[in-house]
Amino acid sequence: MASRKESSSASSTPMASTGGTLDSPVKQIQIEGLVVLKIIKHYQEEGQGSEVVQGVLLGLVVDDRLEITNCFPFPQHTEDDADFDEVQYQMEMMRSLRHVNIDHLHVGWYQSTYYGSFVSRALLDSQFSYQHAIEESVVLIYDPIKTAQGSLSLKAYRLTPKLMEICKEKDFTTEGLKKASVGFENMFEEVPIVIKNSHLINVLLWELEDKSTVSDKHELLNLSSSNHLEKSLQLLMDRVDDLNQDIVKYNTYSRNLSKQQQQKHQYLQRRQQENTQRQSRGEPPLPEEDISKLFKPPQAPPRMDTLLIAGIINNYCQNVKEFTSQNLGKLFMAEALQGHN
Repeated sequence: MASRKESSSASSTPMASTGGTLDSPVKQIQIEGLVVLKIIKHYQEEGQGSEVVQGVLLGLVVDDRLEITNCFPFPQHTEDDADFDEVQYQMEMMRSLRHVNIDHLHVGWYQSTYYGSFVSRALLDSQFSYQHAIEESVVLIYDPIKTAQGSLSLKAYRLTPKLMEICKEKDFTTEGLKKASVGFENMFEEVPIVIKNSHLINVLLWELEDKSTVSDKHELLNLSSSNHLEKSLQLLMDRVDDLNQDIVKYNTYSRNLSKQQQQKHQYLQRRQQENTQRQSRGEPPLPEEDISKLFKPPQAPPRMDTLLIAGIINNYCQNVKEFTSQNLGKLFMAEALQGHN
């Protein structure tokens, strides 16, 4: 179960268990507008900067559509709150919702992100625990930075069947990832989201839009890029440096492994020559030795971390691409308006 802090989000397990296969049973997500507002409010109240907020999603499954009808946040607590039991808290919350006849079935969790840097080992472990126990579960990623730029950023992800199999076998070696054909581009699968509101809420939204001032509507045409692009590029450079360090570690491992293989081959050749000489002199051959103890293979660096870094870099690139494309569209529109005047 995802916890309050991202670094410990794999510390517990979901409340329900269904077993199931690895085939994705969810083709679409229908989420209530009230749930979206609760997630946004949760971040505004507790999230500050890169602070991550998390919570539980409740709802039900109808055919191949996952309907998210309610949610509740994980309370903010510190390491000093040793007596706080998150599992017990979630059980009490769902029990209370059941008593007032509100959907209480566990269908996933949500988490905020900081400039799209949500891909991490903690998120992967948490989502694997969810999908392994609750087949239809998803993770909703809310990006407050992009939302503040004028468009709601809320995406739903699930682990792909290939990555689920890798996590189940815990084979994160280079050979295992290569055999399963798992790369950063096919680690997660995005599920389309449809936000649903009642007719009364739609009428209220229309009335609020009519009452809004003209100046508020023109904010989306602002040509300034603030520091969003600069921050995204800085984070991208940092992750590229991390990826470069991982590549250096893997190259060092490859050189050490090759060097050891050569030493092992030379040792076996010398041993064979010495046995041939001893046999020609009528002496017994040298006693058998455990080669694996003499030449212990070097520890291979974890490849899953490198894969996750590549996934973060891909997210940063997509964010930069979307942001620059919007700004370019505004610039071309402004140029056309100036030429028309």
